[in-house]
Amino acid sequence: MQIGTLSARTGLSRDSLRFYEKRGLLQARRSDNGYRDYPEEAVQWLGYVRTAQQLGFTLAEIAADLPLLTQGEDAGPALRATLQRKLADIDERITALHGLRAELASRLAGTPETGASCPLRPAA
Repeated sequence: MQIGTLSARTGLSRDSLRFYEKRGLLQARRSDNGYRDYPEEAVQWLGYVRTAQQLGFTLAEIAADLPLLTQGEDAGPALRATLQRKLADIDERITALHGLRAELASRLAGTPETGASCPLRPAA
């Protein structure tokens, strides 16, 4: 299918499709007239890519880890492990953000309303 058809079926812009192709996430054959010709499977693959992005995966992570999707049913355990690693990464970031939030709240609580002291200076 040509890029316009793929764009219409996936809701992605032509520029996005070209970008994904440039990043190696999408492959197209070139016809004799130079037009891109995408396989039917590209629609489903792009759905996986978009879902992975919504789950917090970067395009680099998708390119590295999610080609497992093309392996069909056999990819299940490996994909589950990849998702578990991502979940652990998110939990670590949440913990770090809680610590950062506590530090910011502490600095704000120690600052008089008058603004006489700077909350960025170390506590005396």
